[in-house]
Amino acid sequence: MYKICIFAGTTEGRELVKFLSSQPVEVTVCVATEYGETMLPEADNLTVCAGRLPVDEIRKMLSAENYDLVIDATHPYAASITESIAKACRATGTGSLRLLRGASALPEDAVLVPDAEAAVEYLEQTEGTILLTTGSKDLPKFCRMQEFSDRVYARILPMEASLVACQEAGLMPSHIIAMQGPFSEEMNLALIHAVSAAYLVTKDGGKPGGFDAKISAAKKAGVKLVVIGRPSAKEGVSYEETIKILCSRFGCRRRPSVDVLGIGPGSQESMTEEVRRAIGRADCLIGAGRMLKAAASFGQPVFDAIAPSEIAGFIRTHREYQRFAVVMSGDAGFFSGTKKLLPLLDFCEVRVLPGLSSLSYLCARLKRSYEDVFVTSLHGRDHKIVPDVRSHEKVFALVGGENGVRELCRSLADAGLGDVRVSVGERLSYPEEKITCDSAEHLADGNFEPLSAVLIQNDHPDAVVTHGLPDDLFRRGGGKEGAVPMTKSEVRAVCLSKLRLTGNSLCWDVGAGTGSVAIEMALQAKRGHVYAIEKRDEAIRLLQHNKEKFFAENLSVISGSAPEACGELPAPTHAFIGGSSGNLREIVSLLLAKNPRVRIVATAVTLESVAELTACMKEFPFSETGVVSMQVARDRAAGNYHLMTGQNPIYIFTMQAGGDET
Repeated sequence: MYKICIFAGTTEGRELVKFLSSQPVEVTVCVATEYGETMLPEADNLTVCAGRLPVDEIRKMLSAENYDLVIDATHPYAASITESIAKACRATGTGSLRLLRGASALPEDAVLVPDAEAAVEYLEQTEGTILLTTGSKDLPKFCRMQEFSDRVYARILPMEASLVACQEAGLMPSHIIAMQGPFSEEMNLALIHAVSAAYLVTKDGGKPGGFDAKISAAKKAGVKLVVIGRPSAKEGVSYEETIKILCSRFGCRRRPSVDVLGIGPGSQESMTEEVRRAIGRADCLIGAGRMLKAAASFGQPVFDAIAPSEIAGFIRTHREYQRFAVVMSGDAGFFSGTKKLLPLLDFCEVRVLPGLSSLSYLCARLKRSYEDVFVTSLHGRDHKIVPDVRSHEKVFALVGGENGVRELCRSLADAGLGDVRVSVGERLSYPEEKITCDSAEHLADGNFEPLSAVLIQNDHPDAVVTHGLPDDLFRRGGGKEGAVPMTKSEVRAVCLSKLRLTGNSLCWDVGAGTGSVAIEMALQAKRGHVYAIEKRDEAIRLLQHNKEKFFAENLSVISGSAPEACGELPAPTHAFIGGSSGNLREIVSLLLAKNPRVRIVATAVTLESVAELTACMKEFPFSETGVVSMQVARDRAAGNYHLMTGQNPIYIFTMQAGGDET
């Protein structure tokens, strides 16, 4: 196994150690302090040596260990240790690399001085508070300044040696800021304001060392930047070049970097600056053709793909690229392919950046708030939106297809919602952007873009949320009382109450008849699903009709007898048994086999059915059972008077094992 030694005193050094910790090499990491040791990852192939090493000690270590490569990743200003490493490598014939940090562009008004002594000489000619961010090693040079203890605040590492250096220099505790960097612009700005600094003294530690954040903070605060120049570096390579050398010489493999980006509605102007930078850095851009056209730079490699498996496969097999960007329309977390893609990228370093969603964009254009908007999508999905519009004042939908908006508006008009206001956003954020607002009925014959954003406003939502819908809302078939049995409204209300459904319930309605219970199950378990099992052809037709009438897309009609027709159905959380055709025991047995915690509610009209259900309560291991005897009387006209007519008594059984299924 190859052996590598890293002198790691920088952010890049720590990143390099992190990279090598998962590679087939043995790594010795040299850091100057025990504190630096705590910043490193733990791995079986890492050995850490903490403490400052003179050149003779470095030479002895290199001779004893026979390293294949030494990497000097110390600070750009650590000229002494860099020279010691170079001498030891030359003396032992060990190959070495100097990892160089790129210098930053200085603002025009910055004061550039060659060393700490020159900085002191300059500052002696000024007045005002000084924030010193060059570390504790230079404090003996700065403490020679007049009014040093009054003017200077020092930001140092939170180490005992650093605190001792501050005390020896004569700094008061209130002028010592012990923190670990690098720091953000916001943190630098807060410290500048906290000490009322007029001058910020720093070294050019490059962007990884937080130097760019210091520059921007100083500019915003209006303080003078005093920069101590770097020692001249004769030769070296960048972090990226170092990684490439390790991969080519030692068989290291780098995990691909993938940015999943929400690019907003599509135009460059609607993308966040962070997303634009990520696109510009990418070696290869992946996404749908129309989004690549909007986002890709001239000559940038692209791959046209939408399917998550295809995207992940391309990234896995194209190792010539290191940094990928996958562009998603709108916001990466809003009806995008991100949800399905992320689990397939476990071999990558993944970052997700949000974008401007079409919901927020359209509502902003319409001057509407959207915290109370119900959100759904009809793009690539078979979804009935009428129940959503009946239930909410505002509904937002992504609409796809050549006639998607037209069909949406027609379905609303056909359902008696032709007066609701529909706002259609087309080509949002582009110069040809168009927003059309009118009633659903008036827009039902319009022509719109294949992919549009729609906001529907219903000032009078009328969806009933209580169970026990009127019986006359359901079609029952021929005959005075209806050819197909139906659980009546009052009984249905009690049964649904006993079921204790949740929004995610997965339900069976065995012997569904006209489907009155199944329909109301589907209306309550909006995020779940209902399977209505029925064997009679006439009842199947009525079930389908009632399903369409109530737009119950989360209801599936299963033709056949229970339990035979139920074997392939998913395990239910709740079950209603309205009819068993003599197979009650077998049905209950199957329900418990599918889910030992299933909650069962069953009805019985005949004494024989009562006896069967009572036997089941005793035979099966239910922890909760209950029986309600219910008789309903309904009014009827008798001339100028009204009389009450009693209905058949009914028994409602509740059974559950293993506690509540909630």
